[in-house]
Amino acid sequence: MKRSTKTMRLAAVAAAGALVLAACGGSDDDKSESDKPAAAKGDGVLTIGSLLPQTGSLAYLGPPEFAGVDLAIKDINEAGGVLGKDVKGVKADSGDTDSGIAPAETDKLLKARSDVIIGAASSGVSLTVIDKIMSAGVVEYSPANTSTEFDEGDYSKPDLYFRTAPSDILQGAVMANLLVKDKRQNIAILARQDAYGETLAKQISSNVEAAGSKVAVNELYSEKDGPSDTQISAVADAKPDAVVLVAFDETKQIVPKLIKAGVAPTDVPTYFVDGNTADYSKDLPKGSLTGTKGTIPGAEAAGDFKKRLATVNPDLKDYAYAGESYDAVVTSALAAIKAKSDSGTDIAKELPGITKDGEKCTDFAACVKLLDAGTDIDYDGVSGPIELGETGSPTSASIGVYEYSNDNTIKPVEYVKGSI
Repeated sequence: MKRSTKTMRLAAVAAAGALVLAACGGSDDDKSESDKPAAAKGDGVLTIGSLLPQTGSLAYLGPPEFAGVDLAIKDINEAGGVLGKDVKGVKADSGDTDSGIAPAETDKLLKARSDVIIGAASSGVSLTVIDKIMSAGVVEYSPANTSTEFDEGDYSKPDLYFRTAPSDILQGAVMANLLVKDKRQNIAILARQDAYGETLAKQISSNVEAAGSKVAVNELYSEKDGPSDTQISAVADAKPDAVVLVAFDETKQIVPKLIKAGVAPTDVPTYFVDGNTADYSKDLPKGSLTGTKGTIPGAEAAGDFKKRLATVNPDLKDYAYAGESYDAVVTSALAAIKAKSDSGTDIAKELPGITKDGEKCTDFAACVKLLDAGTDIDYDGVSGPIELGETGSPTSASIGVYEYSNDNTIKPVEYVKGSI
C-alpha cells in the first residue's frame, strides 16, 4: 500500500481540571525497613525494570515492547554498557486496570533496585503506580501512555515521569483529520471509560466538531463490562456515516455486537485507535474489518530494526511501540552517562537535554562518543525525533495510519508527523 509522510502543526490545548492522586499502597510507616524501596540512590549499575503487559487487555502489545527493551539493553552492553558496567534488566507484568496487579509488580521492580521503570503501556495502569514509582526516586518512562492527564495538574511540572509516545492531543488531531478527509459528517464514538478512552474520545470529538463535522453520539462504556445493548443501540440509532471505536482487547466482543446491530465495519466505515489496532486474523470472521482504518503513534519500524528485534524474539510479528520501548532505554542510558550516575533523580534531570538542541546522533555508541568528547547531543531514535518537553512528553512525533485487509490484518497507509 502507498506510504507517505505528512507534517502538521498542532496547538496544545490543556484539558480542564487537574488530577491529584493519593500515593498507592500503605504509608512508609506501615513498612519495615527491609520492605522499603532501595532504589532512590544509584548503586553503580543501571537497572532497567520493565512493567509491561504479559496478561490482560493489552497483552498483545507486550511482546514488541519487551523486545524493544531487551534489544536496547543488548546493544548498550555490546557497546560497553553504562558507567563501565553492563545494564541489568528486570521484568514484571503490568496486567491491566481490571486485574490490578501493577502495584504489587511495581514493588518487585523497586526491590530489585530499578533505576528506571519502562511502562506501563496503559495510561490507566500508569496512573495507579506513578506516585509509588516517583516517591521511590525512580524514573517511570512509558513507551505507550497517551493520556493528556500526564501533562496536567500535579504532573505538568518537571518530575520523574517521561514517555516516548505522544499524548492524545496529537493522535486525536490525526484521527479527526482522517475523518474529515474521508468526508465523515455524522460520527459515532464508542469509547472505554478510563483515562485512555475518555481523553482520546474528547480530543477526537473536539477536533472533528471544530472542523465542521457532527459527533452524533459519544458513548463511554464500562472498561470491565464493555458496552451495553443500550449503548450499541444508541450508536445504531444515530445512523452514523462513521464509527470510531476507542477500545482495547474487548474489540473482539464489540465487533460482533456491532455486526448484529447493523453498524459493523462492513456496514459503516469504522476507525480504530492504537489500543485496538491489532491483528484479528484469528479472532474475527474473515472480512469483518475490511477497509477499517486505525491510528498508532510511532514511526514505521524499519526493516533493519525488525531484523535486530528478531535476535531477541524470533517469533515477533507485531511491532507497535517496540521503537518507543527501545528509545526509552537508550535515552535513559545516555542520560545516566551524561549525569555520571545511575540514580533515577539524576537521570531525570538529563533526559530532556539528551533528546534536543545538541549534535544529532542516532545510535547509542555514536552518542556515547560525543558525550565522552564533551559534546551536547540530540538523540533521534528508531521511534522518531522524541524531543522531550518540560512535562516529560514528546513535543514532536509521528502517527501511523493503518488499514485492514480482508484477512483482518493491518498494513500502514501513511505516516503523519506532528508537533505539539
